[in-house]
Amino acid sequence: MTSYVAAIDQGTTSTRMMIFDHSGRVVAVDQREHEQIFPQAGWVEHNAEEIWENTRAVAAGALAKGDLTAGDIAAVGITNQRETTLVWDKATGKPVYNAIVWQDTRTDKIVAELGALGGGQERYRAKTGLPLATYFSGPKIKWILDNVDGARQRAENGELLFGNMDTWVLWNMTGGPEGGVHVTDPTNASRTLLMDLDTLSWDSEIAADMGVPLSMLPEIRSSSEEYGKVRERGALGGVPIAGILGDQQAATFGQACLSPGEAKNTYGTGNFVLLNTGTEKVLSDNGLLTTVCYKIGSNDTVYALEGSIAVTGSLVQWLRDNLGMIGSAAEIEKHARSVEDNGGAYFVPAFSGLFAPYWRSDARGAIVGLTRFVNKGHLARAVLEATAFQTREVIDAMNADSGVALTSLKVDGGMVVNELLMQFQADILGVPVIRPVVNETTALGAAYAAGLAVGFWASEDDIRNNWAQDKQWDPGMDEQAREKQYRNWKKAVTKTFDWVED
Repeated sequence: MTSYVAAIDQGTTSTRMMIFDHSGRVVAVDQREHEQIFPQAGWVEHNAEEIWENTRAVAAGALAKGDLTAGDIAAVGITNQRETTLVWDKATGKPVYNAIVWQDTRTDKIVAELGALGGGQERYRAKTGLPLATYFSGPKIKWILDNVDGARQRAENGELLFGNMDTWVLWNMTGGPEGGVHVTDPTNASRTLLMDLDTLSWDSEIAADMGVPLSMLPEIRSSSEEYGKVRERGALGGVPIAGILGDQQAATFGQACLSPGEAKNTYGTGNFVLLNTGTEKVLSDNGLLTTVCYKIGSNDTVYALEGSIAVTGSLVQWLRDNLGMIGSAAEIEKHARSVEDNGGAYFVPAFSGLFAPYWRSDARGAIVGLTRFVNKGHLARAVLEATAFQTREVIDAMNADSGVALTSLKVDGGMVVNELLMQFQADILGVPVIRPVVNETTALGAAYAAGLAVGFWASEDDIRNNWAQDKQWDPGMDEQAREKQYRNWKKAVTKTFDWVED
């Protein structure tokens, strides 16, 4: 009798495996960070082979910590950093170039050239639900094929494969060059700029625009079905891999946002607000993305509106690693609590441009409102508040697109342990913020998708029943103060525009 379900969570800064019991509680976890590679300004890369080695290590590590074997695991799900783009050799399994990370802006010129073909930023929105932007995978594939010697010819010969990190992990887990399964799911495919949202299939016209051979692209299957079994020489040998969800959709699923109108915000490297819109595809007029929320087996596709924010938790990491202002991420709350407010300082972290709702790749980060009065505590507070302000912008856009005002916000991710941030988030939104008992819902969502496919959980009702509230923060700021702070934030954002000239 298998008692548990596992999830591989391949994130932007680390890879981990988490093992869950039937009630959705964590049984064991093992995690490893990987190197962040910055070859030049605006470029962000990962070593995909390092990530694969870490995946193998954390799978073995989590089983050991739980004193479990593969025989105890009913299924494994995969969740992943989305848009991060890898091209590799089908015969050898060797990447032709490092993985180009979702934050990377090197494709700015490619994006401009595609927009100049007609339609500008809106060229592909009707089909894909996405603006034409450096964020997505399609232009990144084109960059690799255009800039790696021989890559385009090899791709056209059928020798190369493309995948986001879900596909890379799945392909390797199921055998790699020896029969690896080359598959993705609609939540990841919908982030490439290459998938038709209505048909859930690759669009040959867009692929031709970007010079991407269709033979490179993985098969699109549902988010919850058995794709294959882990190869026998792995720690999870013989366990079915039965769920794939991009990280933000996985968090939405893990938060039990399973009905239209339910929303969650994940506080990670970046922030991602998703609103379940049901089986209706809602195109945004306010800078949001229309994306696949999930597709469970043969059930109808469920869609979402998403607000993607590039830099939130990674701003705290930057303060720690680049400036040395704090020794650990947890220290920031102590410094921020040493002052009553931000002292008039606002930090707009447009390190790789601005995502929703602006989509300005020409923006760069700025600290504004500085006076001699501002100290380390004020800057720490401004760093935390930047996350909450950016979330408010996305929620405002979501309310406008959906026509329904949000009444509460479910939150998850690493930053939700910061109680000062959670209170300020409630204050600046003017609605309650609710944290679940299991706040690492990304891995949990992937586990649910896999478990549903093999009957470990009977239905989505099990997911709803498992969800439990840990803490709620209610707004305590008066409306006048709230709107004054927000006006100043909006003013600060405008100072970041038009910074990159070329």
